Amino acid sequence: MDRGTERGAPPSRGAGSGAADGPVAAGRVPLAVVVVDRDGLVSHWSRGASRLFGATKEEAIGCSAADLLPVSGALAEEVDTPSYGGYAAYDGLGPDLESSLDGGLSYPAAGRARLTVPGADRVDVLWWAYPLVGPGRERLLVLAADAGLLRQDLDLDEGAVAVERIAPAFALHTDFPGADELARRLPEILPSMSVGESARIVAQVLELGYPVMEFSQNDRVPVTPDWGVPRRAERRARRERAARAAAEGLPLPQEDLDEGEDLEYVAVRERLEFLNEVSGKIGTSLDLSRTIVEVSRAVVPRFTDVAGTYLREQVVAGEGFPDGVPDTTTMWHRVALEHTDEPGRWDDVVPVGEAMPFPAHTPFFQCMTTGEPVLVPRISEQMGHAIASQFEKRDIRPLITGRSMLVVPLKARNVVLGFMILLRHPERVEFNDMDRVTGAELAARAGLVLDNARMYTFQESVAETLQDSMLPHIPPRMAGCDIATRYLPGTLLGRVGGDWFDSVKLPGARTALVVGDVMGHGLNSAAMMGQLRTAVQTMAALDLPPAQLLRNLDDLAQRLGDTYLATCLYAVYDPIASELHLANAGHIPPVIVRAGDGRSELLDLPTGAPIGVGGVPFEAVRVRVAPGDRLLMCTDGLVEVRGEDIGVGLATLTESAAHPAASMDDACDAIIRALNTRGGRKDDVALLMARLNGIEPDDVAEWRISLDPVEVGRARAVVREQLHDWGLGRLADGAELMVSELVTNAVRHSHRRPVELRLVRGDSLLCEVDDDDHDLPNLLSAGPTDEHGRGLRVVSTLAREWGASRTNAGKTVWFELTLPRR
Repeated sequence: MDRGTERGAPPSRGAGSGAADGPVAAGRVPLAVVVVDRDGLVSHWSRGASRLFGATKEEAIGCSAADLLPVSGALAEEVDTPSYGGYAAYDGLGPDLESSLDGGLSYPAAGRARLTVPGADRVDVLWWAYPLVGPGRERLLVLAADAGLLRQDLDLDEGAVAVERIAPAFALHTDFPGADELARRLPEILPSMSVGESARIVAQVLELGYPVMEFSQNDRVPVTPDWGVPRRAERRARRERAARAAAEGLPLPQEDLDEGEDLEYVAVRERLEFLNEVSGKIGTSLDLSRTIVEVSRAVVPRFTDVAGTYLREQVVAGEGFPDGVPDTTTMWHRVALEHTDEPGRWDDVVPVGEAMPFPAHTPFFQCMTTGEPVLVPRISEQMGHAIASQFEKRDIRPLITGRSMLVVPLKARNVVLGFMILLRHPERVEFNDMDRVTGAELAARAGLVLDNARMYTFQESVAETLQDSMLPHIPPRMAGCDIATRYLPGTLLGRVGGDWFDSVKLPGARTALVVGDVMGHGLNSAAMMGQLRTAVQTMAALDLPPAQLLRNLDDLAQRLGDTYLATCLYAVYDPIASELHLANAGHIPPVIVRAGDGRSELLDLPTGAPIGVGGVPFEAVRVRVAPGDRLLMCTDGLVEVRGEDIGVGLATLTESAAHPAASMDDACDAIIRALNTRGGRKDDVALLMARLNGIEPDDVAEWRISLDPVEVGRARAVVREQLHDWGLGRLADGAELMVSELVTNAVRHSHRRPVELRLVRGDSLLCEVDDDDHDLPNLLSAGPTDEHGRGLRVVSTLAREWGASRTNAGKTVWFELTLPRR
């Protein structure tokens, strides 16, 4: 018994007793083919599998592969089999099939087992397991053969010694005459798969190695599905090649060839382990920048000495998936560079962040246009000069000339996202074909990881853009109040939600303040939020009372559908009357912080039902406020924590709101910090704080203008006089002209009620003209001979801002002027 049969010995490729030169050949070896999916269930079961394992295809599909296949190694006891002689357990042949079935191995394995088939004797089975990678559901391809059938196919030369051992193994390259036949015929035994899936599996099998049977030191029989390979002719051809080599003085004995194959087998196993190790190091996060660095560092120095990573411009910019095949105008950004040279040697010559195109004659252009690796065993002086010509005023030839180079594409969904330039020092062994295959597999895995990070970055950017577009950019100062806001997404993976805040300018120097929350998360909630927010803006511009606005909003939600509910808190601040008018639809109450004593409290409001319930009345209350009071409105995501009573959060909110702060922004940040330290927050947060400064009575002037055209002159006069009293004489000419136009229109279109004219001095000068006509004025294009249409054109030209809105009694037309600097 040779060393390959000793218990615990490592696997010996081609080891066995018997005549080393015994000519052995095999005819057709029936092969069982089984495909196992990622759940460990059988997804393909060939007729050969039915014959070998005794289960029909109908019985096997969808069942656990571990229950149908021999998962343990060969029996340890000696078995008296006339055909094979005694043998022991082949512990040295690798792990049991069970290790492959449960996903514990990422490289091909082979083994021998014995099973009992109902109605038959115990069957000696040889098996090979191929892990499958890629987008499909298939995880493992298992091939198996009945070793007992070899007895009928062995063709022993005269004097050959009986074989004591039969062992499965793998050959690493498809250099046997049946390789092409295997590639052509294997899809025929996978009829339940598409052509693409079959081709993918075949490619992986041929890359990892095809199964062979070893039954003497030098004889190996490839196992092919039902058509076999004539081994006698192959052995004879090898002998003839060895003889010719000996005649020519070349040391190519058969033993050396076998030993070379053994070393090659070890090399492939090492490469697979390396790829498995690299896969565990990259993609630890969805951050694109971090992923790029991980990919570069994973290959230096074990696989290469220099690794430069280039990505397309659209990928770096976080834009959509790049379209089309790259060309000579495509810009490539150098996003990472790892090397083992002395520090700083590459930094100045090829800095990270540089963008450049590549001409058609370079290996880089060939790689990025074909999507295939490009191997340059050594960079010649001529090629080094051609590459260096792309770097203006920088000579990179000393860095690259004489080095071995491998350029591998970073692909995803058949699109080249970028490529990696790998360089080895001149004293290191050159890249070879096996390195090219390893580099291609490495790049394929890295490309998928980079694409996942790119898509996450892109989707995160889209979500942020969408959320920002839905949230208003509220000016920090409105009439009689200062406003600060905050929005926090619920999770990093879901930046779009249904929380919102808003402020709307109303007639009479009033401001509408609103905070709402659509129940749920994601794009659907955000879309519903956008519809409700737009509706609130529209109805607020109509100057609807708070309770009526919520009533109309609830009716709208009913028409939009009953899928979503929303809470909403709507408040109107009148800085002249120093009053808040509020209505609540199922929202948490606001907090009021009194300026006098710093006391904070939750306002006691009728809660109301959420928007979308339907048929529930809403009530409004009025609350007196003083200049300097602060109103705090937020969504429940700020105060609600899973497993904790919401009252605890509301108490913390009330307490933190009372703390003095240097500014409104500081106050908001202090509240966020106080509430976020509790942890467990999963919901979005919208926060709006308003400091209610009020407007002093001396800063407001009002007049009633009768419906007589003569009164227009009086309006001009009182406005001019008031502005001079306020020290705003420089605004008098423009204001007088615009007031004349607005009052003239109001007197002309009013019905019964006198026109009301109001001036308000605040951060700007506000002028409002009210009448009882509900038709809003339109900005017209007036020709040279037209008698009407020039009034609003004058206002739109001279005013900083102007507008018109309907009221219960009619309409208000207003304009604002910027106050001169003092």
